Order: sequence, then C-alpha cells, then structure tokens
Amino acid sequence: MKNPEFKIKKTEILSDDWYLLNKVTFDYQKKDGNWITQKREVYDRGNGAGILLYNRELKTIVLTRQFRLPTYYNGNPSGMMIEVCAGLLDKDNPEECIIRETEEETGYRIQSVQKVMETFVSPGAVTETLHLFIGEYDASMKVSEGGGLEHEQEEIEVIEWPYDKAYDMIATGEINDAKTILLLQYAKINLGL
Repeated sequence: MKNPEFKIKKTEILSDDWYLLNKVTFDYQKKDGNWITQKREVYDRGNGAGILLYNRELKTIVLTRQFRLPTYYNGNPSGMMIEVCAGLLDKDNPEECIIRETEEETGYRIQSVQKVMETFVSPGAVTETLHLFIGEYDASMKVSEGGGLEHEQEEIEVIEWPYDKAYDMIATGEINDAKTILLLQYAKINLGL
C-alpha cells in the first residue's frame, strides 16, 4: 500500500561502490495539508539476519568480536565490537542465511532457529531490515573454529561466555550493539537464562 501523502520525485545514485547510496527528492504532505519538498540520502546495503546462540543447560551464549570501521570512525577507540553472529541475506531467506552465517562465523552447525522479530536498524538513513533469531547449541554441534570466511576478509573472534556476564556488559557499555542488546534482553525475559 502506497502512502498518498508521499511522492518520490527523483532518485540519484551517489555511490554504488560497496553498497548503494541514493539521494532521494520527495514531496511530503504535512498534517495541515501543505506539501513540502525534502531531500534525503538513503543507504541500501540489503537485509540481514542475526542470532543469539544459547546453551540452556550451561547458561552460556556465543558471541563474536570483530573490527567495525564505522564505529572506529565515530569514536570507538579500538573499533572492536562484541556482537551476536550476523550477516547479510545475500538472496537467501533469513533462516537459511543465519544457519549458514552461524557455521561460517562461530563454527557451530545448528539445525533449527526460532525467529524473534524483524527490526529496522537505523530507519532515518538505512533501508536494512534485520531478522533476529535465537538458537540452541551444544558442544556436539561444533564443526570448525569459525572466524568467518577468508575470501570475505573476515577475521572474527568467537566468544563463549556465561549469559550473566554478557548481560552485565550492556550496563558497562562493553556491549553496545543494538541487535545484541535486543537479543540478550529477549533471552533474559523469555528464556530464563
């Protein structure tokens, strides 16, 4: 369903080097009935998926740590981020994507996942919808060391921690990634970890 109070007038590609950055000129009808013209930049990097791996018996979770340039550029002194396993859909459905990413990044081959929610990551500028999941793991599912794919230049550290330690790291600011915080809070409320 199209919004009748919104009309795109022009879309210009500003960059398509890594992902797609557009400059969009649009008309928007305000509540008073008057129309105004606005311009915004819209970054399209595709949609993604993320997962919190948990072991209910041991009360542990699996996270990743890797360098994230945008955070470094915006004041994160090391640029390192502690996050749930995540990746872009790359034309897969969200479930297939996150099962693949889980093995590539963490080394765990999981068979099933439970969808928790879909969320827009940064709706003021980024088109991405993120599909968030949880999934149980145990030692028998470990098939490799993980760490990501070399041809994608990934260098990912796999972390297995007690759930309580990770949850406490939200308050200290050591975990400040939104998808990770959402899934840790979901686990606190719904899984009883």
